[in-house]
Amino acid sequence: MSRTLSVIIPAYNEEATVEELLRRVLESPLNLEVIIVDDGSSDGTAEILKRFEKDTRVKIVAHAQNRGKGAAIRTGIDHVTGDVVIVQDADLEYDPGDYSAMLMQFDDPGVSVVYGSRRLLRSNRISSLSFFLGGVTLTWITNLLYGTRITDEPTCYKAFRADLLKGLPLTCEGFEFCPEVTAMVARRGIRIREVPIHYFPRGKSEGKKIRARHWFEAVGTLLAHRFRRD
Repeated sequence: MSRTLSVIIPAYNEEATVEELLRRVLESPLNLEVIIVDDGSSDGTAEILKRFEKDTRVKIVAHAQNRGKGAAIRTGIDHVTGDVVIVQDADLEYDPGDYSAMLMQFDDPGVSVVYGSRRLLRSNRISSLSFFLGGVTLTWITNLLYGTRITDEPTCYKAFRADLLKGLPLTCEGFEFCPEVTAMVARRGIRIREVPIHYFPRGKSEGKKIRARHWFEAVGTLLAHRFRRD
């Protein structure tokens, strides 16, 4: 079955990588629409994006001010017209060549959510011990709170049937998108399928924006959604 994959790319000050990343995404043989949200970048990101304006597969949306990754993703969702949605960071940590393996999972009508797991491919490196342990502990906490059995909760590569993702009442502004969407999916009893993906980590000196405080924000988000009363 032919599907359109909507790729949402939140970008904030990624002039060093965004052109190469878009080139790799657009080399995919899949039927794509690429929605890139410039989240108030103050470097040369906006100028680089102008080079892709004539590609009919690309939609460029801009925030006047930096609002955060979650806000950029929510803006991207508003522009989705495809059947399946995946989130792609604007750096080069993740390989768009893994899209096909993830999209293939949706051939199963019982699958609505697919995560690309960095932990399922043993050849992957880790960026640092602290980042690795942060991801492992967040995954463990998620499984404990929600009864899930996933191996990589904070992975960037999260794919959803578009109608499901559009129906989630997301409120995230920053990096809490990952725990918020995971919590909402798990609370609905939707099973998350995982596939192994490639990972090429970068460090803080290369522009990685995750910090220790974001771990605490993620845990707080997981707890808040687990014990909220709807």
